[in-house]
Amino acid sequence: MIDIRLDTDTVIVWILVGIVAGALASHVALGHGLGLLGDLVTGVLGAFIGGVLAQVLKIKFEITGHAIITEIVIAFVGAVILLFVLRMLGFGRRGAH
Repeated sequence: MIDIRLDTDTVIVWILVGIVAGALASHVALGHGLGLLGDLVTGVLGAFIGGVLAQVLKIKFEITGHAIITEIVIAFVGAVILLFVLRMLGFGRRGAH
């Protein structure tokens, strides 16, 4: 069972982790940022994807004493995977000039 508490502190951490992970992932995968909202959405979706993949593949990753950095790393990996898959499907490509 998943225990999710939606208090103000949790939502703020989700937003901060999403922005950092999304910004890093968009620069690595695309070479440019997606803007504040785009980076946030990418990071939050990446956190979900990274968390699910870690559970399915039984990968246990933790930086002892640094829970937020651990979450950023997991969200970053998930966001990079998300962006690479979207690029392979043709999303995010700019038209020919």
